[in-house]
Amino acid sequence: ILRARVLGRAMCQATRPQEYVGVLLPSMVTTVITFLGLHFYGRIPAMLNFTVGAQGMCSACTTARIGVVYTSRRFVQTAKLDKSIAALEQQVQVIYLEDLAATISTLGKLRAWLSAPLAGWLYRRHKLAPGDPAVVLFTSGSEGTPKGVVLSHANLLSNLHQLAARVDFNAQDVILNALPLFHSFGLTAGTILPLLYGMKTFFYPSPLHYRIVPEIAYDINATIMFGTNTFLAGYARFAHPYDFNSLRYVFAGAEKLKDEVRRTWEEKFGVRIFECYGATETSPGLTTNTAMASKPGSVGRLLPAISYQLEDVPGVVDGGRLHVRGPNVMRGYLLHAQPGVLVPPKSSCGDGWYDTGDIVSIDAEGFIIIRGRAKRFAKIAGEMVSLTAVEALASKVWPLAQHAVVTIPDTQKGEQLVLVTSQTDAARGALLEQAKKDGISELNVPKKFLTVKQVPLLGTGKTDYAATQALVVAGGTP
Repeated sequence: ILRARVLGRAMCQATRPQEYVGVLLPSMVTTVITFLGLHFYGRIPAMLNFTVGAQGMCSACTTARIGVVYTSRRFVQTAKLDKSIAALEQQVQVIYLEDLAATISTLGKLRAWLSAPLAGWLYRRHKLAPGDPAVVLFTSGSEGTPKGVVLSHANLLSNLHQLAARVDFNAQDVILNALPLFHSFGLTAGTILPLLYGMKTFFYPSPLHYRIVPEIAYDINATIMFGTNTFLAGYARFAHPYDFNSLRYVFAGAEKLKDEVRRTWEEKFGVRIFECYGATETSPGLTTNTAMASKPGSVGRLLPAISYQLEDVPGVVDGGRLHVRGPNVMRGYLLHAQPGVLVPPKSSCGDGWYDTGDIVSIDAEGFIIIRGRAKRFAKIAGEMVSLTAVEALASKVWPLAQHAVVTIPDTQKGEQLVLVTSQTDAARGALLEQAKKDGISELNVPKKFLTVKQVPLLGTGKTDYAATQALVVAGGTP
């Protein structure tokens, strides 16, 4: 709190109350101090995704009308972001925390130390309401231009209480958070939750260090960890069977958890992975499996206080398009076409509803099964085909490889499936054989394959479908 007070006072010199302020930092304690420091003085942190490149960051700054970005010179050098920062400096004022720290006097530190016991009162001077913006996060942009998502204090706090109502967190838990703080999962569940519930949290700046993260889990006796299917699969390949011995809970989100990864963790580490589901727009949690209520293949049941409706989708018999409403649903979007203008959530179900864009089915026990993104369905010969289901088919045949399915126009059938895979010997025959065993139509089996060394990924671990599509159009690099 003291460091946040000191840094916040220094940062407020270049910004105004209720201004969106860019934060370009990795997962580390200084990032949390920066986040809290901005809040102490009524500024709104906008967490920039540094994995999207200069154009993506500049676009985000335009969308949220960000004029000042705080970063670290050491981070920029380590992450080799010099060119991106140079492009960013053409548009906004970039301030390095090292330079800012050099301007803080001993008197300033003493003033902050004396005022620390009054931190709550000083914060209340800004007269913020629960519904006021607390943070701006940016969507992954896996299928298009990222949007700014404005989450309020009430949104974040509501989601924490919703999660805590289903999972028995306690003060003895130690959370290992290797997810980036520009990701809603890493910010809400991996950072704000432990801070407000009295738990320890350990930050590691990259989830891609598959050999190091398991060792850290062992060293700190981590009891809770968050990840994506891609990251958890990577840890499983390199971890010693005892590295995750202290874990009570591992939660997987952001992408579908593969059966092979689930089995590997159970057999090698004796740890169950609990798949959950959410969106940046919902702060992010919507559902989760728990120790008391878990169903493999599902993403669990809806969290408390969330209402839902299923919209019929032509061609989809089992399931519908999921719309949700609840206290954790965002305040609204910031769109690139309307910079700085807050667009409240609204769907075909009415004001305040959020259209997830996902096709789901809900069983008699309330467990939700994700069938795929609405945009991730193709119409082939008049039939609706889930691209997610095709990816699952490929994963069943080649579980150790990466797969992504996109479409290209087809003059006869409307669209044609293309499987982008890291499996070097991928052949249609193997897919057809598995499809026949599972009773899946031949329409679900791609005829065209593109072999790559690695399927493009976003910084959050999700498949970058925009880059994958571009790779297919360009012919790819075998």
